[in-house]
Amino acid sequence: MSGKELIMQGKTALGIEFGSTRIKGVLINYDGDVLATGTYDWENSLIDGIWTYGLDEVEKGLQGCYASLKQSVKEQYGIVPVSYGAIGISGMMHGYIALDKDDRQLAPFQTWRNTNTTEAADLLTEAFQYNIPLRWSAAHLFQRMLDHEEHVKSVASVFTLAAYIHYRLTGRRVIGIGDAAGMFPIDSERMDYNEDLVRKFDALTAQNGYDLKLRDVFPAVLVAGEEAGNLTAEGAALIDPAGDLCAGIPLCPPEGDAGTGMTATNSVAPRTGNLSAGTSSFAMVVLEKQLSKVYREIDMVTTPSGFPVAMSHANNGTSDLNAWVGLFREFCALMGIEADMGDLFGKLYTHSLKGDPDCGGLMAYGYYSGENVTFINEGRPLFMRTPDSAFNLANFMKVNLYTSLGAVKLGMDILLKEEHVKLDKIMGHGGLFKTPGVAQRCLAAAVNAPVSVMSTASEGGAWGIALLAAYLADGRSQGALEEWLNNRIFVNLVGDTVEPDQAEVEGYETFTKRYVAGLEVEKAAISSMDW
Repeated sequence: MSGKELIMQGKTALGIEFGSTRIKGVLINYDGDVLATGTYDWENSLIDGIWTYGLDEVEKGLQGCYASLKQSVKEQYGIVPVSYGAIGISGMMHGYIALDKDDRQLAPFQTWRNTNTTEAADLLTEAFQYNIPLRWSAAHLFQRMLDHEEHVKSVASVFTLAAYIHYRLTGRRVIGIGDAAGMFPIDSERMDYNEDLVRKFDALTAQNGYDLKLRDVFPAVLVAGEEAGNLTAEGAALIDPAGDLCAGIPLCPPEGDAGTGMTATNSVAPRTGNLSAGTSSFAMVVLEKQLSKVYREIDMVTTPSGFPVAMSHANNGTSDLNAWVGLFREFCALMGIEADMGDLFGKLYTHSLKGDPDCGGLMAYGYYSGENVTFINEGRPLFMRTPDSAFNLANFMKVNLYTSLGAVKLGMDILLKEEHVKLDKIMGHGGLFKTPGVAQRCLAAAVNAPVSVMSTASEGGAWGIALLAAYLADGRSQGALEEWLNNRIFVNLVGDTVEPDQAEVEGYETFTKRYVAGLEVEKAAISSMDW
C-alpha cells in the first residue's frame, strides 16, 4: 500500500521522543520507513539551582510536536491522520517527577542534568554494592528524604519524563525496562526491579522515618512488545486539542533515550554498541558477562528486552560546540554574509579534519552542568591553550568535537581497557553525526573500533520509539525484538563505516591525557567563577 493508504487505514506507528532541546515525532510504516516527521524546539531552565522543565511546557511541547507532524502529513498526503496501529513515547532518562494521590505535582521536575544527589547516590551505592548514579530516580527520591523535604510524605507516584507522559495518555503507571533501569537496578533474570535491593531501599526509607514503599510509587516494569495500555479520550485530547485523533490506540511501553538509541541502531546483541551524541552523550555496550566490579563511572542498564548493558553517560555533549557555531553565525551576519546553520555545521565540522591528531595542544570543556564521569558537580564551559599551541580554526573545531566525547571516552576506556569488553562495532546516531564522516572519525579514534552510521541516524531515538511501537502493532508474532529488527527492519538498510586511523587513535589518547590533567583547571574555575 502507499503511504497515504497506510495512514488512512491506521496501519502505521508513531513515535514521539522528548529530547533535551527538541521534541521529535516520527511516523513510520511497519517496515520502518519514515512517512512524516514533526518537531518542536524547547529548552531546560536553571531555576533556584535546579535544571527543570515545567510540566505545562511538556504539554505544550507534546501538542506542538504533534501539530507539526499533522501538518507534514497534510502537506505530503493531503489527509489528516486520525489513528495509528500503535504509539510510543520516549524521553530523557532518569530524573524525578513526583505526584501526590490526586496527581498534583509536588516538586520541580528534576532532569538528568542535576547532580544534587551525591549523598544519596553514595549511600545507596554502598548499601547496594551496585552503582547508583546521581541522575537515577532512586537517588533523587532518597536525597529528598535525606533533606527532609516536606513533599516526600505526600508522594504517591514517581515517574521519569516518558513514564509520566505515558501515564497522562493512558492512565497506566508502567515503564519500559530500559527506562526503568534509569530509576532503579534491574534483575535481568526476572525482568523487574531487583527485589533484594527493593527490600534494602524500603528498609533505608523506614530508617529515615518514611513508610513509603518503592513498588507502591514507581511504575511497573514492562518489556518490549508487551501491551502498555490504550490512548484514553483525555489522552487523545492532550496530544491533539483539535480533536482529530481517536481514542483507543495501543501504546507500547514508554522508553528512555538509551533504549530507543539501541533500537534505532540495532545495537541489542552482545559485542555491539552505540553512541548517542547530542546535548548529553552516552555510549552503551551490550555485555557478554557482568563486569568484575562496581564502577561509579559506569551505569548498568538494559536493552528494551531486558539484556544487561554497560553505559558510559556524560551529562555534557554538544551544547558548547553548538554555542561556538552560533557565534560563527553571528560573525557572518556582522560581515553581511547570510549563513545557513546546516551549512555552517557542515563546513566547520569538515574543516576539523585538517586539524592535528592531538588538536594542536588546544583544550576545551563543554561543562554546562556537573559531570558524573569526572565527579564534578557543577559546570563552567572553558576553552584553553598554551602560548605555543597550534591555534587555528581546524584545531579549534577538532578540540570541541573531541571534548564533546571526552567524558564518554573515559567511561569507555574502563570497559575496553580495564574490563576488556569485546566490541566488534559501534553505531553512531544523533545530531553530531549529521555531517558525513566527521564525528565517525572522532569516535573511531576514541574507541579504536569501526564506527557505522546508518542512513536513519539523524532520525535518532524518535525513530527508535516508533520502531518499538511498530513491534507492538505488527512485529511480536515474528519473534523476539532482536530477530524482528534483524530480519525485517535492518535487513536492507545500508550505512557508512569508518575504520580507526592509528595516527588519530594516538592523537586522541594524547588529548585524553591532557583532558584528565586539565580537570584541575575546571575545578578551579568552578570555585572561583561564582558570579
